[in-house]
Amino acid sequence: MEQPMLAMKGVSKAFNGITVLDSVDFSVQRGEVHALMGGNGAGKSTLMKILTGVYTADAGEIFIEGQKVSIQSMEDARDNYISMIFQEFSLIPTLTVAQNMFLTREPKTSLGLLNDKEGIEKARELLEELEVAIDPNDVVADLGVGYWQMTEIAKALSQEAKILIMDEPTSSLTKKETEVLFSFIRKLKTKGYSIVYISHRMDEIFEICDRITILRDGKLVATERCADTTLEAVIGHIVGTDMSKAFEWKERTYATDVTPVLQVKGLHAGTKVKDVSFSIYPGEILGVAGLMGSGRSEMARAIFGIDAKDSGEVLIHGKPQTIKGAPDAVKAGLALIPEDRRVQGLVLEHSVKDNIILPIISKLRKGMILDDRKAEEVAESLVKKLRIKTDNIFKTARLLSGGNQQKIVLAKWLANNPTALLLDEPTIGVDIGAKTEIIDVIRDLADSGKAILVISSEIPELLALSDRVIVMHEGTIVKELKRTDIQTEEDLQHAIQGY
Repeated sequence: MEQPMLAMKGVSKAFNGITVLDSVDFSVQRGEVHALMGGNGAGKSTLMKILTGVYTADAGEIFIEGQKVSIQSMEDARDNYISMIFQEFSLIPTLTVAQNMFLTREPKTSLGLLNDKEGIEKARELLEELEVAIDPNDVVADLGVGYWQMTEIAKALSQEAKILIMDEPTSSLTKKETEVLFSFIRKLKTKGYSIVYISHRMDEIFEICDRITILRDGKLVATERCADTTLEAVIGHIVGTDMSKAFEWKERTYATDVTPVLQVKGLHAGTKVKDVSFSIYPGEILGVAGLMGSGRSEMARAIFGIDAKDSGEVLIHGKPQTIKGAPDAVKAGLALIPEDRRVQGLVLEHSVKDNIILPIISKLRKGMILDDRKAEEVAESLVKKLRIKTDNIFKTARLLSGGNQQKIVLAKWLANNPTALLLDEPTIGVDIGAKTEIIDVIRDLADSGKAILVISSEIPELLALSDRVIVMHEGTIVKELKRTDIQTEEDLQHAIQGY
């Protein structure tokens, strides 16, 4: 095999005495898409943050085209033509797309002044090459989450990187947008760019990647050609156990001759939600499918009172509820797990315990003082129940892996014992092991009699969970399907794409 474009040899890293990378080797050839996989906390992001100068390795060497390099900062990484699209957005919402793409690298006039016109034109050229329908003058805050990701990708590509690291680049993209991205990645391959591709979506790995490296608990488990391995083998390497039935649908029974737990009637909210009506019975899981922009998330936000309703009713156990904000929703027995856990679901700088007890602080008071012992008991109980991996309940939430952060969001709402849960992309950006654990938690909640609404862009997840599926398009429900009537993923994909 020819000399690799990138080679990392014997890389080790520890935080507070805990080893997160243990003598890991990793390489990428010129013109190769190399998948880097592993469960949350396996060490993938740490390895890439070392490559990009965010962290400094405790041991190990890095070679670019055979030459040993020292990467102590993000500037060193850029000087070596390395660019990374982090899973967490690094955009400034109040700036335009073009301003974000060239932030700190703005084109200048001959007098040293900012040349906004040149920046806009460069951004437009890149976006057109990506086939992304975004105006460079658009303010990022006005765009949907999917377009934030595409802006991140364009920003990284604008730095003329030879080695491009993509960390969950499709987590917020529709199927069509993902196809556009993959087409562009293939173009980059033919031009000799080397791409490190980090994703929990197995189908993507086998579609776009040439080789795969798998980490588990900070150690290198396997490096193989994608053509020479199987999905089952990859999952086995990641979790260390047989997960072949992880997404198998389990037919469930629940009563439909009783009053629904949650009813939504004639809901209208802004331009995104139009005349939405549905019911969820005790113990039922209702899946919501649809393309990005179909109004799925906006519907959940309107039900929960985050976005104002123009008209319509929300009923719990047949009783109309006045929900004008999140406090009203919580009082009515609703819980919302938002799409963006880091921005909307967690206080990242607070501890695991503080995040979990946040919705129930008023119930944990002794007069004006918080009952710390009871609060700790609640947090410890839910950490154990959801198998949240943390040193202790006092650890800062930001330091946990994505899957464990998502479990904290679930734990936070379970502490309040809600009647109905609205789950928006509940397993986005988490590994296969965490996905199956979260799916099991959702099933257990439904089995206990709660009403569950699950919004997901991942069809295997919807099919594994749902008893019924509604399809949304342009803010309204266009189709309802019983799970028993959906035989394949293609059946549901056709229903989604049919409008």
